Amino acid sequence: MSDCGCGAEQAEGLERKVLIVLLSINAFMFVTELTLGWFAQSTGLIADSLDMLADASVYGLSLYAVGKGIVKQAGAARVSGYLQIILGLGVLLEALRRLLFGSEPQSTLIVAVGAAALIANVLCLVLISKHREGGVHMRASWIFSTNDVIANLGVIVSGVLVGVIGSRYPDLVVGTVISVIVIRGGLKILQEAKESLDPPRCA
Repeated sequence: MSDCGCGAEQAEGLERKVLIVLLSINAFMFVTELTLGWFAQSTGLIADSLDMLADASVYGLSLYAVGKGIVKQAGAARVSGYLQIILGLGVLLEALRRLLFGSEPQSTLIVAVGAAALIANVLCLVLISKHREGGVHMRASWIFSTNDVIANLGVIVSGVLVGVIGSRYPDLVVGTVISVIVIRGGLKILQEAKESLDPPRCA
């Protein structure tokens, strides 16, 4: 895109359309995964559902930031980063609670829901890929989608292991790992938001 800003309005319109779709997918998957995660007694699915909620919040904030200045874009990214960190810490506490008080995760349901979430997140990744070099708010969306695909694969693997070895620990481990990924993603987004506001240094 040239410095004259030609096509900027069209690009912003495309960003809005993509973000609306991403927001809808993640909001639906949050409700689905959270409900089935509690039913399946799966820390991994619950962690992944909260990651979906964080994503939906990020996409909503990014939608707000489209077409606005770098300060508002960075502000939206910063809020999403803090949200991701808070949710990640919350899931760590839930994993600890289940470790202490026990759980009986349902392997078949974990694998099925994890696979559905993976398909949804791959679709999100494809949709956002064309916009990942945009503003910091769009880069934050790309980071979230990439983390989600990794997390979904982990949930599926944990479900298989729960069924094969008959233990709840794979589910607890994956839930903990997803929480760490969520927290690291939030920290990375905060760093990018900070860097976007730093004035360029002369050589």
